[in-house]
Amino acid sequence: MGRLTTHVLDIASGRPAAGMGVRLTDLDSGATLGEFVTNADGRLDAPALQGDALKAGRYELLFRVGDYFRATGATGDGLPFLDEVPLRFGVADASQHYHVPLLVSPWAYSTYRGS
Repeated sequence: MGRLTTHVLDIASGRPAAGMGVRLTDLDSGATLGEFVTNADGRLDAPALQGDALKAGRYELLFRVGDYFRATGATGDGLPFLDEVPLRFGVADASQHYHVPLLVSPWAYSTYRGS
């Protein structure tokens, strides 16, 4: 059964990014498929999509990193350098597991297809 998961690590603090808002959008239809908040392990409590809900197509996970870093005090009182991080990706085979991690600091981010 295919599924879509994510995991956010705050690489500035060396901890999971707990409490970060994440929005999932189907880019082909423009529909918002879910609004989530990461748990204490920096993960969603359940897959963002799984089974028949995961279809081949283009998706976006939008991570609200500015809100997260403001809440942790990492940006001080100023305007954060990063506000929202959109990760756009394609699902070619909906029977597979697509894991989309985000490694983020107040100044940089990276991602990859995880397992």
